[in-house]
Amino acid sequence: MEEEASKQTVDNSLHSQHIACADGDRDVNRETDGQNADISSLSPGVACANAGLFVLSGCSQPLLMTLIKNAGFADPSAQLYMVFYYIAPALVIFSLLSEHEVWPSKKTILQACGIAVWDIVATSMNYTGASLAGPTIFSIVYSSVTVWTAIFSRVFLGRSMNVWQWLGVVIVFGGLLVTSTDSLNLGEEVVNGLMLVIFGSAAHSMSYVMSEGIMTKKDQRLSIPQNCAVQGLVALLFFTVWQLVYTVPRFDELVREPMQKAGTSVLYGAQILFLFTLANFIHSITFYVILKDFLGGSTSAGVMKGLQAVLVFVFTDRVYCGRIGGPEMCFTESKLMSLIIVVGGVILFGVATQRKQQRDFPREGDGYTMVERRTEDSTLL
Repeated sequence: MEEEASKQTVDNSLHSQHIACADGDRDVNRETDGQNADISSLSPGVACANAGLFVLSGCSQPLLMTLIKNAGFADPSAQLYMVFYYIAPALVIFSLLSEHEVWPSKKTILQACGIAVWDIVATSMNYTGASLAGPTIFSIVYSSVTVWTAIFSRVFLGRSMNVWQWLGVVIVFGGLLVTSTDSLNLGEEVVNGLMLVIFGSAAHSMSYVMSEGIMTKKDQRLSIPQNCAVQGLVALLFFTVWQLVYTVPRFDELVREPMQKAGTSVLYGAQILFLFTLANFIHSITFYVILKDFLGGSTSAGVMKGLQAVLVFVFTDRVYCGRIGGPEMCFTESKLMSLIIVVGGVILFGVATQRKQQRDFPREGDGYTMVERRTEDSTLL
């Protein structure tokens, strides 16, 4: 599938996938190479293309998940789609096979593996929930990753938050309450999916915070590509073994028969799963570029995440409603209200965070700062 705090104020969660690269990470040790961090190093055309690809790929992940379910590939016990989800981050290892690549200690790498196991559960909950609740509810609820990360960073990393950031948190949770109330009328499957996405989003944001702990050590930190590769490989290995041990012996029951019932050809199924992999790959790359080279960095990414939720909302109602799934695919006033509240809260939180960064670190441009200033004594892990 996206869906990824500044080192000072926890907005590293402003993306749809995660710090292990599944949703595209950001570099916690960002270096400006002598450039003003507020000035994009991209040409206007490239910047617009990157932003467009980021938004479209983020929209496509939950929408493709609906097609995967409709094609008969979304059995929650088989988790076949998660193999294709993790292919992209796992492939990063090939960029690190240089003899000049410096890796941290085995302890740090093992910690990254442990975080990967945690995030396997979180990501599985999110995308299984997406298949049950539909792309609109998923997109609205998944936006809360931002504020979950803020809360966990406050608790475990001691990050400070001002009154406007806390107001953004309260607004987001108010929007989630509206979504939850509306979903109670859509059936047990949608409610189960909603609960999975809520708990999955919270667990996924915790993986951000834990990853930050191992990526900001003074002497033994993992780089973004290294963390991406390690966690991607662990997850891909886990789901591949799961397919061999669990899914293959039950292949007819879990995959072949649902495909036949849905009228899905092998070619069509392969195309959907390939697009799912491609969307995640594009979303990862473009998110990193946004955080590194766009004006406002993570705030820009947060605004684009809000745009994704809006586009998914519109697309699902116009294309899926009455054709795929049930009433969870269709427009309701309460869904619209929830969307406005959650997206508004996310944007408020991002803007407040950005202004706080600029006020605290005026010479750093957009608030990014060398991690040694506050995170070298992190005792999270």
